[in-house]
Amino acid sequence: MILILILVFGTLLTLGLPIAFTLGITAMVMIGLYSPAPLMMLPEVMYNSLDTFPLMAIPFFVIAATFMVRGGTSRYLINAADCYVRQAWGGLAIVSVVSCMIFGAICGSSVATALAIGVIIIPAMMRFGYPRTFAMGVVGAAGTVAIMIPPSIAMIIYGIMADESIPRLFLAGVMPGILQGGLYIAWISYDARRRKIGGAPKASLDETLSSTFKALPALSMPFIILGGIYSGIVTVTEAAALGAIVAIFISLFVYREVKPMQLIPITAEAMKSAGMVMFIISTAIVFGNWLTEAGIPARLVDLAKELRLTPFFFLFFVNIILLILGMFLEVVSVMLITLPIILPVVNLLGIDLIHFGIVMTVNMELALITPPVGLNLYVIAGISRAPLAETIRGVFPFMILSVFQLALITYWPAYTLFLPNLLMPR
Repeated sequence: MILILILVFGTLLTLGLPIAFTLGITAMVMIGLYSPAPLMMLPEVMYNSLDTFPLMAIPFFVIAATFMVRGGTSRYLINAADCYVRQAWGGLAIVSVVSCMIFGAICGSSVATALAIGVIIIPAMMRFGYPRTFAMGVVGAAGTVAIMIPPSIAMIIYGIMADESIPRLFLAGVMPGILQGGLYIAWISYDARRRKIGGAPKASLDETLSSTFKALPALSMPFIILGGIYSGIVTVTEAAALGAIVAIFISLFVYREVKPMQLIPITAEAMKSAGMVMFIISTAIVFGNWLTEAGIPARLVDLAKELRLTPFFFLFFVNIILLILGMFLEVVSVMLITLPIILPVVNLLGIDLIHFGIVMTVNMELALITPPVGLNLYVIAGISRAPLAETIRGVFPFMILSVFQLALITYWPAYTLFLPNLLMPR
């Protein structure tokens, strides 16, 4: 059975079939061969799997991200951040990291963040003498922080799959997200000083105040979204809907870079992107249901008992597997394929599900910048019109830093659990 599963899944993936169809067809074949359940149940399971209130946050965050990308929000964030750090070595590169962190705290999507910030700041860095490889590497890596800084679409999916508190997951991502941004900035400062990159004249007080004032509408969004969640006024899904409304309002009436006639086309573009994600989720849940019915997670639990597996070695092997899968599959697919299999063993070994969620999220960050299928690599290469290999060279130092962060998070649970245990104890 396992051999047939690997054969069918691997063949479809090799043929280049979209991952949603690969998962759905594999589930259909395996159910037809090994399950007494009728195939007519598949559409019902797919429909019911999407009928959950927390899952509705995803399309709203996608709408918010799309309007922010099209509405000029990233430019105002970049201009404001630039006024504060442009005089430092690698100042524009530091601006890109800070801007990605702020943008990610609004939309929760790494690809949208890399696109929105990269379109503006990569050409700017190149105009000021930054090497193209350096510029691409900074933005490609900094964009990944968006799925660690709350809110995060990846954490929402994990929270639903693991039946864990999404607000607690968001809190657990705050310190790792800030530290990761700090590690990137420290490396940029060291490398830029060594190579004499950057160091522009300091911005005037008037320019700083003006840029900060113009960025305030964009900067208000993280406070609206996260403040609403942690004050208890709104749920995560309601906060996502509120964020979408605010993003549309800012794009239409504050920055005025989206015209009223563009409202429906941009919304349709966002819903198309969200629909792709939701389709992958629905087919992956069918696939996961079959795995559970076939007893594969239970067999893994039994194997873990027989081997007397410790949390240390289990987490080590899981990280290796997730890093390998991340090279070939995109983030949502990796999470939805692996979680139904891994979570029973996580529970058996007594690993905190919030802690494991952050371990999973860091692995997904790496998946976005590891070849050959790292989505951020393709986004940045497309923006810069550069070969993919050059983008990979630029990202490589940041990959090493992310692996260090992964090791720290994996084996120091208190680092991720401090804030949720302090502010939202069970």
